[in-house]
Amino acid sequence: MGKSGLPVSPLAPAAFPALPVIEGVTFSSAAAGIKYQGRTDVTLIRIAAGSTLAGAFTRSSTRAANILDNQAKLAEGGDAPEGAAIIINSGNANAFTGARGQASVDAVTGAVAEALGLPRRRVFSSSTGVIGEPLPHERILAVVDDLAGRLDAAGAADAARAIMTTDTFPKGAAARVAGEGGEIRIAGIAKGSGMIAPDMATMLVYLFTDAAIPAPLLQQALASGLDTTFNAITVDSDTSTSDALILAATGQSPAAPITDLDGAAGQAFVAALHGVMRDLAHQVVRDGEGASKFVEIAVTGAASTEDAQRVAMSIANSPLVKTAIAGEDANWGRIVAAVGKSGAAADRDRLRIAFGDLVVAENGWRAPGYDEAAASAYMKNPELRIAVDLGLGTGARTVWTCDLTHGYIDINADYRS
Repeated sequence: MGKSGLPVSPLAPAAFPALPVIEGVTFSSAAAGIKYQGRTDVTLIRIAAGSTLAGAFTRSSTRAANILDNQAKLAEGGDAPEGAAIIINSGNANAFTGARGQASVDAVTGAVAEALGLPRRRVFSSSTGVIGEPLPHERILAVVDDLAGRLDAAGAADAARAIMTTDTFPKGAAARVAGEGGEIRIAGIAKGSGMIAPDMATMLVYLFTDAAIPAPLLQQALASGLDTTFNAITVDSDTSTSDALILAATGQSPAAPITDLDGAAGQAFVAALHGVMRDLAHQVVRDGEGASKFVEIAVTGAASTEDAQRVAMSIANSPLVKTAIAGEDANWGRIVAAVGKSGAAADRDRLRIAFGDLVVAENGWRAPGYDEAAASAYMKNPELRIAVDLGLGTGARTVWTCDLTHGYIDINADYRS
């Protein structure tokens, strides 16, 4: 069973990965009783002096107080000469809580700043859970000193578990890349299961690297990978109020500093970073609330990349498509309908749809070789690929989603109870 008491997703990885230690990053976790007693629900992450920071945040117009606070702090710049910290709680989103929400952020980040000897402007916070309930921040304050005293470079796995809400498994990913003169390490943890739709960020994600890289380049490396990773997934088409991605680079790798993303070392670093981001994004979809199928939707031949995105997300977010997938029904007509409603340019007579290697529709009609039995058999796989070619141009986009089962209703019908 997962932390929430739900069965572990059938799409979960076999085990949490062995994440490399990132020099200059330490973790600790504690049970503060934010929503449930005896459940680890607060994590503190300390980032060493001399690090640089980057971030991406939800664009929701009802975003939580800590998102506004984090954005304001990063707007001052991403340098952390004295170090930085992130304090995260699950069980309560501290969203739509008025002035009290900011007061809670100030209290928590102030306590962490004092405990670690950091400037408050370098202490970031995240909250996830129920919206509209005041955060009992005094429970977090009660464990700050304990957290500060137990920081451990090997604590990432415990941190990944502490930030879970309806997640059924902790999420982690890592990469190693050859830099100039030494190895660069990247590691990350994430949480996310429901309320997942593109509008960066759509979950909580914390990425760490020992690369030495200036803050503007770090932000550029992060931003360039969002559209093909965290902005290319959806579980239920709902964007959260509270979600964030923070990336920290400690500069403690023996490799030479990265000063140009177009150089060999810069390109290798960006590719590895985006690989970690994509891995975590896929894990979020694999843990979609009630999910039993992991689905890749690849759109090609669109008039533009934007149109390809519109079509891909129209398919990925369609309740009719997602329930057909849950029922293992090869109902390609629902794909046709989703293309048509997307708002993207489309021509019925140029459309081509395939389930895996099976072409099911083309040239405005059911494919001549269509085999209902073969298509139905394909839909029984736990991992599916739906390919749509619009036949209009070179625009392309791949996104990932999951099916929509009764399990999603069960989880969300009584989320607050």
